[in-house]
Amino acid sequence: MIRIELDEAALGATRIAISPLRDAFCAMHLALPARNPSWPYRQWVGRAREVWREDDRLRPLWDLFAEGRYEVSDFLLPRPVGTVHVQEELDLLRATDPEFVRAHAAVCYPGMADAPFLRPYLEDPEAACAALADAYAAYWEGAIEPYWPTMRRLVEDEVLVRARTFATEGVDALFTGLETRARWERPVLELTKYYEAEYAAGERRLVLVPLVFAEGCRLYSTDDPEVLAVSFQARGAAALREPAEPVAEDRLGLMLGRGRAAVLRELAGPLTTAGLADRLGLAPSTVSEHLSVLAEAAVVTRHRVGRSVYYQLTDTGRALLALLAGQDVLGAVA
Repeated sequence: MIRIELDEAALGATRIAISPLRDAFCAMHLALPARNPSWPYRQWVGRAREVWREDDRLRPLWDLFAEGRYEVSDFLLPRPVGTVHVQEELDLLRATDPEFVRAHAAVCYPGMADAPFLRPYLEDPEAACAALADAYAAYWEGAIEPYWPTMRRLVEDEVLVRARTFATEGVDALFTGLETRARWERPVLELTKYYEAEYAAGERRLVLVPLVFAEGCRLYSTDDPEVLAVSFQARGAAALREPAEPVAEDRLGLMLGRGRAAVLRELAGPLTTAGLADRLGLAPSTVSEHLSVLAEAAVVTRHRVGRSVYYQLTDTGRALLALLAGQDVLGAVA
């Protein structure tokens, strides 16, 4: 169990940051042969496994993942800086302090100094980190890059929604539902992990990292002396799925039309037109038309955050969904 104490100052320093490289790393875990990904990822994983098997440029990653070594020490994943460009993180990896690499390689892999996979990080850390960055880049090119525009919108939406939740509803709302393996009991955030660690308030700054591929693995950085980075599942991973089958006995679809009903159902949390289009596989112009009608009917509302416009259900919209699903209408709007 990891226990992180967060006083008011520590909460004020908490940040939410995007990390394409962390998403790529978790995606590699999800594509391993022994894994059976859930349905949103199944179409993606077929192509990813081809890349993993066939691209010789991935050899430094093959070495790290061989023989059940499915974890990479935190020092090989740079501190998340909030970039949407994986190349910036790869440049940080290439620039990792060689002495930092040597020291943490010895700590993270005790008694393995002669292991072929570890020796390059001890003998020539600069070259080893450069080779690892090149391997990451090759995997990104083949398995992630075609999906990144959609993934980027998902994690950017998550950052904006979480930041807005933090600002308007407070830390309790921010941590609620953040992570299935996390529990928040003020002033301590507990993370279920196979080792024990405790961090006093102010000891390290907390950075929350939304990932589309968090199902692959959860990342809790512990080696960084200043930052504790905690990953969590971004909503909307279903955007990677195959086209959905029509819903049986779709009363909402009969009333509103299937496209408009699908838009309404997807608005469990605030989303942009582009975010909805990604999730539903519809053209943004089609989604925009549906949203205009739903807003005119007062079942959705809109608000602007920076340059983006977010839509969400009104109480009327939630009650409509609950009624046609046979749920308690009063509970839906409570």
